[in-house]
Amino acid sequence: MMRVPGPLARLAVTWAVAAALLLQTLAVPSAWAQQRQISFVRDAEIEHILRRYATPIFEAAGIAPAAVQIVLVNDESINAFVAGGQNIFFHTGMLMESADPEQVIGVLAHEAGHIAGGHLARMRDAISDAQMLATIATLIGMAAAIGSGRGDVGAGVMGGGQEAARRSFFAFSRTQEGSADEFAMTMLERVGWSSHGLLSFMQKLAGQEMLPESRQVEYVRTHPLTRDRIEVIRNFVERESQFTKAPLPAEFYEMHARMKAKLVGYLRPDLALRRYSRDDTSVAGRYGRAIAQFRKGDIRESLALMDALIKEEPQNPWFHEFKGQILFENGRANEAVPPYREAVRLRPDSGLLRASLGHALLEVGDDRLVKEAIATLNEAARLERRSAFTWRLLASAYSRANLEPQLAYARAEEALARGDIRAAKFHADRAEQLLPTGSPEWIRAQDIRVMVEGRVQDMRARR
Repeated sequence: MMRVPGPLARLAVTWAVAAALLLQTLAVPSAWAQQRQISFVRDAEIEHILRRYATPIFEAAGIAPAAVQIVLVNDESINAFVAGGQNIFFHTGMLMESADPEQVIGVLAHEAGHIAGGHLARMRDAISDAQMLATIATLIGMAAAIGSGRGDVGAGVMGGGQEAARRSFFAFSRTQEGSADEFAMTMLERVGWSSHGLLSFMQKLAGQEMLPESRQVEYVRTHPLTRDRIEVIRNFVERESQFTKAPLPAEFYEMHARMKAKLVGYLRPDLALRRYSRDDTSVAGRYGRAIAQFRKGDIRESLALMDALIKEEPQNPWFHEFKGQILFENGRANEAVPPYREAVRLRPDSGLLRASLGHALLEVGDDRLVKEAIATLNEAARLERRSAFTWRLLASAYSRANLEPQLAYARAEEALARGDIRAAKFHADRAEQLLPTGSPEWIRAQDIRVMVEGRVQDMRARR
């Protein structure tokens, strides 16, 4: 598990900034109006679990699963949201506090409803309308204050106008939330899964709107919750659904237990050691304990637990991956390579696993492994094209192999993934000069240069 910045981070920040500006304009005190450092967590296993949960829903809705990014936000608050197009963001706190896979799937289905309904585009219109109301109220209030010579008159007019703008936006938002709920219930019914998880999650948050905003969970602040919404879902679950008591696939429950154990082990190791005691012999319990011991620096105990789990489940790629991580992050890169290789063999379509293997191969310091590292990282970059970290590793591998043309190309891709358009153009120009004309890398370097030049022109036009 590692934190990585990148294009997706900018998408989330853009959405959060827009929300903050809106709430400030409408004079609504909120955590969104405060500066926040948003960080992201990448974990191949958790992303795989969430995609297993989500894919049947996407397919039932006619949404191409590969077109939707599922992103983990390293934040212990309870929230999930859609931003930047077809991107679903889950806070780690949301996953750790979820009671069962039904709740996670219910929220996933709800967020997919925002994508299917095109709500982001409509939200921009609602923001614009609300801002216009607030601006008009401000201008009228200023005129009233000047005309009457009384500041309190102007303030009253402006305050009333901003309140009207706030009501206008949140009325629109409540409509969206109801629509997303209806979509979620329809799609879950189509798949043959219960909507009870959606209901139980909403019931868990019931009463939040009665609390001061500073004490509300973030999900309620970003997803207006009303008792009418809960009653509509309850009525569907209790009277209309054919699948209210239908269980999910059996493996989903174990996946959920392991996902929670992993997150708690990484992010709250002290809690994990209390929750997953030595008496807990479940796989999830031992997994969470192994991760917590690793985080606390007890490598011997962590490795012993993982060796026992691997013996029980030798075909589990995530167990091999974590053993590799324990070894790698404790300066034992040579020992980390075999478990990473096994993880990639078992899960060849994971760009994150391939990047970890490539990193370990480079850190061994044996030039005989550089060729394997280049092949591994090239495939990782193909699967994770927007990962600046992977391109940086590949650039390092090309440098070790004295492949200057390919090094320039990898640096161009890395700069593009970081959003550094000047560096991207510089390295793309150099790659064009050095690479064989017509080669795939040469064509891609041209594409990067043209793309970056277009962005520069757009930026100049906005000034």
